[in-house]
Amino acid sequence: MRQNPSFAMTDVGELRRLVELNPWVTLVSQTDAGLVASHYAVLLDEGRDDLTIVGHVGRPDDLIHSLGEGELLVVVQGAHGYISPGWYADGPNVPTWNFVSAHLTGVPEILSPQENLEVLDRLVARFESGMPQPRLLWEPPNDADYVTKLERGTVGFRLTPTRVVAKRKLSQNRPDEVVETIIAELEAGAGPYADPRLAGEMRRDLDTRKAAR
Repeated sequence: MRQNPSFAMTDVGELRRLVELNPWVTLVSQTDAGLVASHYAVLLDEGRDDLTIVGHVGRPDDLIHSLGEGELLVVVQGAHGYISPGWYADGPNVPTWNFVSAHLTGVPEILSPQENLEVLDRLVARFESGMPQPRLLWEPPNDADYVTKLERGTVGFRLTPTRVVAKRKLSQNRPDEVVETIIAELEAGAGPYADPRLAGEMRRDLDTRKAAR
């Protein structure tokens, strides 16, 4: 991802927030057979305060990616959406796409079966927590044999990135009043490109920049 200093995202707290809010990521590896991409959910490593993530792949994706033998690129995609030139002030303008995204690169560590089970347990708990009646990994009708077989069909990993490229492109190059107009259009809800989530990220960024002046 080409970096632009005006849009660079470097704060670890903000990057952790991005991963926390957008756990469904793309895993990319360069293999002898060419580029390979897969999609899985990841979590921040609860024992760390950096950008270390944990997750798993289903077998045989570990072999397809040569997991643990070379670099793995993890693409985290946050809120994104189309920005119409009609939302700018009068004058020549073209459309753009606003987004928040991060690329985390490193060589993953393969987890032990017990560590993998702990990650699987956390993943289920994370996403089931919002359900009216959560079905956790170790609760009936699941039993130990079932969970053990499940773990054997997956390979867990931990990745501490050695290279991070992150970008928050949210119309920072536009005057505040134009950004306010874009936010209002995204919040409107009536148009085809309304996106309250992207509007929220833009509002958060604008308020932070105003506070720093």
